[in-house]
Parts: sequence; C-alpha cells; structure tokens
Amino acid sequence: MTALHTEWQDAWLLAGARTPFADLGGVLAKISPIDLGIAAARGVIAKAGVDAARIGHVVAGSVAQASFDAYMLPRHIGLYAGVRMEVPALLVQRVCGTGIEALVQGANAVERQGAGISLCVGAESMSRNPIAAFTHRTGFDLGAPVEFKDFLWEALDDPACGLSMGGTAEELARRHGILRTEVDEYAARSFARALAARDAGFFEDEVLTITSTTFAREGLRDRAITLPRKVAELQADTHPRPSPAEALAKIRAAFGGVQTGGNSSAVVDGAAAALVCDGAHARAGKPLARLVAAAAVGCPPEIMGIGPVPAIRALLECTGLTLGEIDLFEINEAFGAQVMACARELGLDEARLNVHGGAIALGHPLAATGIRLAVTCARALRLRGGRYGIASACIGGGQGIALLIEAA
Repeated sequence: MTALHTEWQDAWLLAGARTPFADLGGVLAKISPIDLGIAAARGVIAKAGVDAARIGHVVAGSVAQASFDAYMLPRHIGLYAGVRMEVPALLVQRVCGTGIEALVQGANAVERQGAGISLCVGAESMSRNPIAAFTHRTGFDLGAPVEFKDFLWEALDDPACGLSMGGTAEELARRHGILRTEVDEYAARSFARALAARDAGFFEDEVLTITSTTFAREGLRDRAITLPRKVAELQADTHPRPSPAEALAKIRAAFGGVQTGGNSSAVVDGAAAALVCDGAHARAGKPLARLVAAAAVGCPPEIMGIGPVPAIRALLECTGLTLGEIDLFEINEAFGAQVMACARELGLDEARLNVHGGAIALGHPLAATGIRLAVTCARALRLRGGRYGIASACIGGGQGIALLIEAA
C-alpha cells in the first residue's frame, strides 16, 4: 500500500479544548475563524497551565477563505494567543483532515525540529463562507454572464468525478447495500450518544465558554469576539437534540438517496486547539496521550468517504498493531452511509466507534474536526481505561487520514 506515514517516539498530546460548535447562521455566525481560533488557543493554553512564551511553533488550518485576512490565520492566532514574536507559524490544509494534519505537523516540529511545544489549531466559520466571483478581476464583458459561486454549497461538488460530497456517500450506500432506515438508525444513535455524553458532563472538560471578549497584545491592534445582542455566553454545542429514527425518517432526501440533512454531518461554526509537546514537557504536566503514528493515503474521488479504511489499514501495517488491539475509534461522520461503509469494510464493532456521538450530532467545522476527534478519543480512552485509539477522517477529492494515539 502506498501511504504517507509518520511515527514518533516522544510526541505527546498535552491538552485540548474547543469552542462550542454552533449551527450555521447561529450565535457564532459573524465571528472570524481567526478569532474563534484565538479563543480556542487561549483556552487550551490556560487549561494546560503552560506559559505561552514556551511554545515553539504554531500550526493552524482553515479550509474556507472566510475572512479577508484568512492567509494570516496561523500567525494571528499565535500572536494573540501570546506566543513569542519570533515563533513561526504554518498554515495547513488537508480539507476535512486538516485538524489531524495540524497535529501531525505539530508533532514533527516537536520531535524533529526542537519546537518543545506546538500549538495546533483548526478554525472554521461555515457561516462566513463567501459568495465569490472568480472570473471578473478584469471586468465584465458586455452581455457576458455575471458569475458568482457559493463557496459553502458549490464547493462540495467534485468536478473530477462529477459528484457532490453527498453523492459520494450515496455511491457508498449503493455499493454496500446500505438502506435509508439503517442510516437514520445510525444517526439516531449518534444523537443519543452525544446527548448522553453531554448529560453525563463528558464535554465539560473539553468545551470552553465563549463570551464577548477583546484580544489585546501590546503593539498590535485589538481583535475581538462580539456575540449577538442579548447573548451573554455560549456554553455548549447547539446542534445535539433528541432525534429518534422515526423523526429522522420524515426528512426528505438531500441527494436523491439515503442521505438527508438529519443523517449527515451538521453544518456548524467553531474551533479546536491542542498542545503537542516533547517528553520533557509531558513529564512536567499531565498529558492526555502519546502520539504514536499517522498515515495519509489517496482513494477514488467517487468514494472519497471510504478514505479512513485504507488510512487505518496503513496505520496498522506500519505500527504492527491489529484492529482488535484498538480500543476506540473516532471516525468523522461526514455522512451516515459513509461512516457505516467504513465500519463494514473494516469489520468494526460500532460499540467501539464514536462512543460519545459524532459529527451528525455535534457538527463538522471542517478544519476543527480532526483536533476534536483526537482530543475526544484521548479523553474517552482515559475514561474507559483503554490503551490505543484511532482518530480518522475522509477527505473530499479522495483521501483518508488516520492518527494512532496511546493513553498516557
């Protein structure tokens, strides 16, 4: 198998935190992904009790160009999170695998470049995805069509295979004989697990409270988060709700088959951050997990959702572990049929999969998801006394990425 794989001996997930994930057009809709990323970064630094001046590298990603200064996202997140002026910053983008890729690059900087601690961030404002014109820089010809594209909707079409991302999930459903009733039942479990986790307080150690806040740094102009009027704070994800299969069955098909708005990942805004460190810093704190290895691999665009399968297989091959040795899996629920196809092809027991709910219930802010998957997996391993966990995601265009962690 051809895969890009990386292994580490002394890279650790020190801490993780995220903003609440808020539905499209909701409480966080007007906020730049940079400011969401700053909030997550400051939150994880405070949680870990780390002096920001000790951070040696910043790695951040955002898939959409959701603000005019988007290309400066990692640098501005680092500066307003308090890192030293001379610390460099890297922008990464592997679509839905961006968050995991940020952790990979952060671990590489720690183990191979002497960073000590890497600040890894994924931030996404789906609500601020632009309506863009790509062909009018030189003006408008007489009688020519005025062309604007919706970066949130039309960007989900893959011209290579002629399918939307939802269409690729329908193709997997067709190939694996997955029925609409089965997808709705899977989605109902995702919602039920997320609600049970929330009621049990599982997310309280992961989700930050967001308030209207000014981010100041001497010598720089202030940035800020300003919540809507009459909203004092946001404490929890907004999408999880009671969603029995019977209710989900009433939602119309979105792509002409089994997928609907109810059994696909929720469109949300949010950010997630993690600190990755070397052994010396890990021994001085209480790390969540050791980062063991990662793998990224390509797959056919028309079945892009199956990407976690070859990525996980490559990961197991390079580490010598078996599927049975992995206690928990966090595979992104881009679409219900997609994650079900991955589980079936791997022969994976769903009792070990997304045990606290997934993106169908919580939402999928593209670049932030991978960090959420890894942090949630590490925390669940600790709670359940497991040893190994894998966080994985499919990637539009036909890729998969997977990260192996070991409980600290």
